[in-house]
Amino acid sequence: MVFTESYLRRESAFIRQHPDLISRYKKVLRLLELNPFHPSLRLHKLKGKFRDKHSVSITLAYRLVVALVITETEIILIDVGHHDEVY
Repeated sequence: MVFTESYLRRESAFIRQHPDLISRYKKVLRLLELNPFHPSLRLHKLKGKFRDKHSVSITLAYRLVVALVITETEIILIDVGHHDEVY
């Protein structure tokens, strides 16, 4: 997985605001790395201005926006936050 500088800033803010979600967030990251197509991640392609990105669920309200680069299955993390904030 690739953690961009902008993503790391968003991640830091997300963790500060939602310490109760840290274990769930870390579990999602591990699963994403092992099997990005696992059904519990609810991976789906986005539309509109995010049409080249995908979303992964942390909970029903919180998402990770990712870019799946097919070259050697590289996953680039783009954004993390509430559904309404990341879209």
